[in-house]
Amino acid sequence: MRKRGELPAENGRSSLIEKGSNYQTKEMREAPLIWSWKGEGKNIALLFFLYLLQGIPLGLTASIPLMLQNRHVSYKEQAEFSLVFWPFSLKLLWAPIVDSLYSSKIGRRKTWLVPVQYLIGIAMLFLSTRVDQYLDSEGSPNIQLLTVAFFTLNFLAATQDIAVDGWALTMLHRSNVGYASTCNSVGQTAGYFLGYVVFVAFESADFCNKYLRSQPEPYGLLTLSGFLNFWGIIFFITTTLVWFFKREKTQAQENNERDGHDGDEQDLSIMETYKLLLKIFKLPVIRWTVVVLLTCKIGFSASDAVSGLKLVEMGVPKAQLALLAVPLVPLQIVLPLFISRYTAGPRPMQVFINAIPYRLMFGFVYAGLVWITPWFQSTDGQFPFYYYLIVVIIYAIHQVTVYSMFVAVMAFFAKVSDPQVGGTYMTLLNTVCNLGGNWPSTLALWSVDALTWKSCHSGNSIFDETNKCRNSAETLLCTEAGGKCVVDLDGFYVESFICIVFGFLWLRWGRRVIQQLQSKDESAWKVRNNL
Repeated sequence: MRKRGELPAENGRSSLIEKGSNYQTKEMREAPLIWSWKGEGKNIALLFFLYLLQGIPLGLTASIPLMLQNRHVSYKEQAEFSLVFWPFSLKLLWAPIVDSLYSSKIGRRKTWLVPVQYLIGIAMLFLSTRVDQYLDSEGSPNIQLLTVAFFTLNFLAATQDIAVDGWALTMLHRSNVGYASTCNSVGQTAGYFLGYVVFVAFESADFCNKYLRSQPEPYGLLTLSGFLNFWGIIFFITTTLVWFFKREKTQAQENNERDGHDGDEQDLSIMETYKLLLKIFKLPVIRWTVVVLLTCKIGFSASDAVSGLKLVEMGVPKAQLALLAVPLVPLQIVLPLFISRYTAGPRPMQVFINAIPYRLMFGFVYAGLVWITPWFQSTDGQFPFYYYLIVVIIYAIHQVTVYSMFVAVMAFFAKVSDPQVGGTYMTLLNTVCNLGGNWPSTLALWSVDALTWKSCHSGNSIFDETNKCRNSAETLLCTEAGGKCVVDLDGFYVESFICIVFGFLWLRWGRRVIQQLQSKDESAWKVRNNL
């Protein structure tokens, strides 16, 4: 599930999907998955819960755009808020610091994990007392304060992720270290599900009245402030238990476990890590790969970033939209296993290239879906079952194209990464890949308003001429004057067309570059051969 209130395209996640392989080191790739959990059950359970906690703020952050859309904020304001999803795409900038600076008395990972999780708890508890005010500040949301608050929350969650990723490799026995990635994907997905799907559903008065209550009420069973308060307390309790009752291996113990294993990565200082990143980036093949990764998703940005919000704008209940992600979970589990059969060869990016045209065509599909949505809405504002069935089918087919590109690019990363610096290499590529999805989404949200023409129809010609419904404040003024904001030209459709055209033009260039990158000799990707 993607980390914003959009179509579940690269969900769970801009994030969660593309983040899943960030620490697939040589140990994890080669560790046999044997069922020897003796003495490991508690460690696996702890890792799972730590990743679940990490998914809570991600899912909760993804629910905010849906709440903002119901408050008629502009798409420029949605673009501003979308910056809160960037920390997971930028964490490489401070990951070397988290990996290298620590107190041996507290523990290498607990040095960061404990204070960061306490800070997340404090941030949640503080936000629980202010979030209602931020959402309804003088009649409209205070986007600046909401952005700062949730950016801080996600920055802390990204830092916690760095610490947990590192601890996962030493907390488990070498024969079980492969389960760390399972704890990561399953735990984060579960946390995201709780923070996004469960919260949005139970916060919705319509959903609760329709499915959970015999007597209707004007509010849901959960509130955002109450949800934040509950999980803030859980963070405090969990962090305290980990601090006092979970012992961490010393650096000497970690080194002893690695003795005799040739080819493992060596511990690097902060400066050595940054120098290594710079050396990797100086490789010509990496620079071209970075260009490809930062531009390949521009063609999908309108459908990925805007379509879900457009459906909410057209009247689709946000709770129902969130729940549509549930039937897709089994598909999201099976698809990577199926697609990986076609990416295991020497040219995995061929699958990536082949999927692009089909994914681009979904720009037209989603634009058409948004266009026809009002036709399905009944007079009481409800949508029939077959409408949601159509949406789920479209989502499901779209997921095939999304996962085809994702699995292919992950296989390519694993193929070209220098094993001597595999963890750093993979993290760099994953970070760029995530960033390549985030910045086009932010730009797409910002551009919708710039391409949209609206006018206020209140009967007062002078007032209507000056009020163009460009933001939530002008929209409120229009409605208070007894008028209605009318869209003369919806920028979403214009932007969708522009993105699709750009995507096909990019494909003509990108296909040649990707084919050339795949044909490069293995030595071209080695760091030490190019120093």
